[in-house]
Amino acid sequence: MADSAPLWAAAALPLLLAPAALAVACADGRSAAPVREVLRLLVQQPRRTRAADALATRTGTVLLPLAAVLAAAVVPLGATPVSDLGDGVVWFNAMEALAWAAVWLTGWGPNSTLSLVGGYRFLAQGLAYEIPHMLALTTAALGAGSLRVTEIADAQRGLWFAVWMPAAFALYLLSAAAMSFWGPFGQPAGRDLAGGAAAELTGVGRLLLLGGRRLLLLVSAATAVPLFLGGGHGPLLPDWAWTLVKTGAVLALLLWLRRRLPGVRMDRYTELSWVVLTPLAVLQALVVAVVVLP
Repeated sequence: MADSAPLWAAAALPLLLAPAALAVACADGRSAAPVREVLRLLVQQPRRTRAADALATRTGTVLLPLAAVLAAAVVPLGATPVSDLGDGVVWFNAMEALAWAAVWLTGWGPNSTLSLVGGYRFLAQGLAYEIPHMLALTTAALGAGSLRVTEIADAQRGLWFAVWMPAAFALYLLSAAAMSFWGPFGQPAGRDLAGGAAAELTGVGRLLLLGGRRLLLLVSAATAVPLFLGGGHGPLLPDWAWTLVKTGAVLALLLWLRRRLPGVRMDRYTELSWVVLTPLAVLQALVVAVVVLP
């Protein structure tokens, strides 16, 4: 069991994640000047639609980055997380589930057809990816015999879970892109809806939603490291350096896939999820259970 980081680390976590999310935006290359775009949104005047639910919109835009930061609290940088919870995997998944509420509230609040359709698209996407995602998390916890994220990382000193749980690892990466509506799963913020859930957002609200989206992708990539890639364990480099290298590799893979894969229709992905991905995830969990359980 690893010790939790000192209390000041909890306050510093958002300050560390914000520039990291900006770096993801720079690496993505969709915006030529992400820093300039951030500054523009900070000074942009908010736009309001008629009969909008301002409370729902503000709650949704704040909740998405907040959920990403809270999910990051159980992810170890090297060997030490901000909070080494005994049920860290459950906490991580619960914080991800807040993204459902955040995006839907953001889509509902403006009283706009386009944003509402974007919000409902994300709910449909969540119903498709969440069960394989939970099974992938459960498989990693089953392999280590623990729900504590640090103990899952320690259980991979000899062999990474990604090597003998390849289906669970692949399903986790798919769900990481889907939960942050990234790449082929970007339909909730699609151009055909003029931005989808973010269609009516301007200024700080839009910055929070788009920044929260990138934060969620970053945290999901970082969590893949202790769950499937051995955490900070590795030769020569210190634990924290290996964590950063592996996180960068997962992020690079997700960004590369964004440029290579076309957009996915949710009805087709839902069918694929229920017919192929969920049974595959169950089969992977059964194989792991046979190996590790007496």
